[in-house]
This record gives sequence, C-alpha cells and structure tokens, in this order.
Amino acid sequence: MPFSQIIGQRKALGLLRRALNGGRLAHGYLFTGPEGVGKSTTAHALAATLLCERKESGPPCNQCPGCRKFAAGSHPDFLLLQPEGAGIKINQIRELKKALTFPPFERGMRTVIIEDAQSMGREAGNSLLKLLEEPPPDNILLLIASDAEPMLETIVSRCQVIPFAPLTEAETVQVIRRAHPQFSMDEVRTMAKLTGGCPGRAESLHSSEALQLHQDCLRALLAESAGEAAAVEQALALAGRLAELKDELNLFFDLLALSCKELMTALLCGEELEAGHPLAKARERWNLQRLSAMVEAVESARSDLARNCSRALVCEVLLLELFCG
Repeated sequence: MPFSQIIGQRKALGLLRRALNGGRLAHGYLFTGPEGVGKSTTAHALAATLLCERKESGPPCNQCPGCRKFAAGSHPDFLLLQPEGAGIKINQIRELKKALTFPPFERGMRTVIIEDAQSMGREAGNSLLKLLEEPPPDNILLLIASDAEPMLETIVSRCQVIPFAPLTEAETVQVIRRAHPQFSMDEVRTMAKLTGGCPGRAESLHSSEALQLHQDCLRALLAESAGEAAAVEQALALAGRLAELKDELNLFFDLLALSCKELMTALLCGEELEAGHPLAKARERWNLQRLSAMVEAVESARSDLARNCSRALVCEVLLLELFCG
C-alpha cells in the first residue's frame, strides 16, 4: 500500500515523505502511538518504497522484481521481528545483528521492522542499542511501539521518533469499511466509536462475545413483554452469560452505554432513525429519562466491578435494572 492510500496520519507521512524526497532517511525510526492507528501499515509501506527497484521517485511500482518479492513475503532484504511469547528476546536481537553484518543481497536498502519494540527486556534493548549506535551501512531499522508502555530512553534517543495519533471518527469509518467490507454500515459506525480512533482494533471487537451478548440483550429488551416473571428469568439468564465475559465485561458496558447515548442524541436532536436501524424500535419505547437511568445503571455496575464486588452479583443487579426497572 503506497503512502497515498493510507488514511490519516498526515504529520507522520509528511515527515517520511520529506526524508525520502530529500534523501535524508535516518538509520533508525521509532513509530509510537496507540495500537491500531496505522504504525505497522506505514512501516510496511515505507519498506515497499525502499525495496522497489525502479529508479524514479514515487510510490512502489508493484511490477519490478523487488516489489513482487516484497508482496510475496520473500524479499531477502526485508526482515520482520515479532515477539516470541511475551516479548522480543535477546537471541532474536543477536541473530539480527549477525544478519546485518553482511551487506544487502540486492541493490538498495535492507529494511528491518521490529514490532512491539516496547516488549524488549533490558538485555535485548541494550543489545539493540549497540546496533543503533553503530548502524551498518544500507540498513534501516523501523521500531514499532505502543505508547502504553515505556521504551528504554537510550533507544528512543538513538531513533527519530515519528508520533502516530488516533484517527478522527470519519477516518476510522473509512479504514474499517475498506478493511472489512463484510461489516454492515451500522457495525462500522459502532466499531468506529468503540475503537476510539484506532481502527486496527475493529476486527477483534467485532468477533468478541461482548458484541454478540450486547445484540442479544438489546433484542430481548425490545421484545414484546411476556410478564414480570419472564422478564426476571430472562434477565438472570443473560446475567449468567454476562458474568462469563471476564475481560470483555467492560466492553459490554461500553457498548450498552454507547447505544443509550446514541439514542439520547437522536431524541434530543429530533433525528429519525432508519427503519432497519437496530435502535429504531427503542426510539419509540424509551424516553430520555429511561435512557439516562440505563446509562447510570451501567456506570454504577462499572464502578462496582472496579471495587471488586462480586462479578455475578454486579451482572444480576444491572440486568434486573434494565429489564425490570
């Protein structure tokens, strides 16, 4: 994918374009920012550009031997390091240093991408530091790191740092639609809101049990009432499933609160929802007061969970409030 097709990250792409056009690439870059905002995509786009064999400047041609080998994952001058287990190991860095003692196999620049660079321990980090201090010629190292964990300051100081930021909601929608054409537009919008500008998280969110349970819960809440006893029975059954979510429980809270707030916005602004919209029926059934109470119940459940209250009890109280409140 050429830079021109990457959505968002104008500042990061601008810095890299200027370095490429001016022939002033650094020997080491650190791409840092939240997970899922395009750091790896940009690193691979830069690698494709550097490994293209055509002489004129511009995006990769996708036709030369270098481009075809890179696309096939068989280019000898492209190296990708990923964590083994919990992180990048010292032996991986040692093997990398051995490989870089030899010149690139083909003309141009050898490109090394190190993913999850923040997972390196001190020993591995210090070994990489020596490589960054005395970089062999015709090699470029692209370190990709989440800003959620600190990097060794000595490594940061030896790299040119390229910051990546969350995308706008509109940009996030564009990325998710292109990457996941099988998603409905409603699903795309929901994922765009939930990812917080990090569209790379969309696939894992979409396949989560929390999303399926959220949809089941909404369908049950909006179904025709079969009486109080049936409502209690249904609430407790869903609460049992909810308590089994474990790490995804807060995601369920996010989804439910998001649905309520989206509907509140539609009511306040007088917006009409399409007939097929999953909240169209809710607009007729729930008023602002009820929706506000539902959001409060969700936030109360989130707070109780953070205080280490019984997970099963928290889920039962929340679902009973939603179904019988």
